Amino acid sequence: QVQLVESGGGSVQAGGSLTLSCAASAYRAFCMGWFRQAPGKEREGVAGIYPDGGATIYIDSVKGRFTISHDNAKNTLYLQMNSLKPEDTAMYYCAAESGSRCYNRRLSPPAYGYWGQGTQVTVSS
Repeated sequence: QVQLVESGGGSVQAGGSLTLSCAASAYRAFCMGWFRQAPGKEREGVAGIYPDGGATIYIDSVKGRFTISHDNAKNTLYLQMNSLKPEDTAMYYCAAESGSRCYNRRLSPPAYGYWGQGTQVTVSS
């Protein structure tokens, strides 16, 4: 059974930083990603990575502020978030997929088969 466990969410003021972690249990993913969902909005892809190659992708609104990374030894996904804005407030989820359906679709929720439970990020102005 694949388990993805997120941690690191919290409340910060605008301009602050948070680092999210996602520990994957005994699972080798082809793609991993961070997604977020604010109340009343659709889930959107924030950042994606191919853990083996390290290639990353981001949505425009977080480029230069967020960094996705993967520690292969710990099988843990990270999202370093700097210069946080109130519009970054959302529930953040990590996702993983072992198959090739996520190839070139790392920011697309339907491309992923496994999801964590989410961690809340709240940014106040």
